Amino acid sequence: MILTVDTLTKRFEMHVLDGATVVGLDGVSVNVRDGEFLAVVGPSGSGKSSLLKCLYQTYEVSSGSIRYHPADVDLATCDDRTIMRLRGSEIGYTSQFLDEIPRVSAVDVVARPLVESGMPAESARERARDLLSELGLPGPLFEAYPATFSGGERQRVNLAQALAPRPRLLLLDEPTSALDPETRRLAVDLIRADLGPETTVVGVFHNHEMVEALADRVLVLGDGRRRDLLPVAEFEGVVA
Repeated sequence: MILTVDTLTKRFEMHVLDGATVVGLDGVSVNVRDGEFLAVVGPSGSGKSSLLKCLYQTYEVSSGSIRYHPADVDLATCDDRTIMRLRGSEIGYTSQFLDEIPRVSAVDVVARPLVESGMPAESARERARDLLSELGLPGPLFEAYPATFSGGERQRVNLAQALAPRPRLLLLDEPTSALDPETRRLAVDLIRADLGPETTVVGVFHNHEMVEALADRVLVLGDGRRRDLLPVAEFEGVVA
């Protein structure tokens, strides 16, 4: 087991609504196995992105625990130094939106986490080129700035950046929402080929085909609560 999530709750205080409380997650519990691909699905507002942001400690947890077993820490309560160390070495996260760095080329955006971890710059850039090529980004764009790209092109750079370090735990929040069907197929092929059993993935998806192609199990959320957890072979219906 790599993660044990126990009665995880996240509440948001809405100051613009006179302090009204909105529940993002309501007592969600789930165990995530080493090396598995857990897809998280549910309608908009069901708590999918909130779950990933709590796992990454982007959101402060209201109550509950997130036991990350390799480091023997609770991600819900560990200090900033610990979470920053884990983000730099073991836990990766990407959303559907690229956090663009001004005047940095696409290949260097993808290579950056590898260089920061100690890989020689040219080796890191070579891996970045390989990933971008596998995702169908045209070669002339490798040295261009992602700020000038289309939404789908930026998302390819974002996904390549997430895959590049092969983290122990990878959190993917709708990483293919802007991709056309052919590029989604390329993304599926790349994820399957590039990530080995040493990487565990928790991924939010709206596309049913992506879930069927990648997931081992499916966590279904609704109104911030766990509605179901089942093998992907038993998952039916449209991902909302």
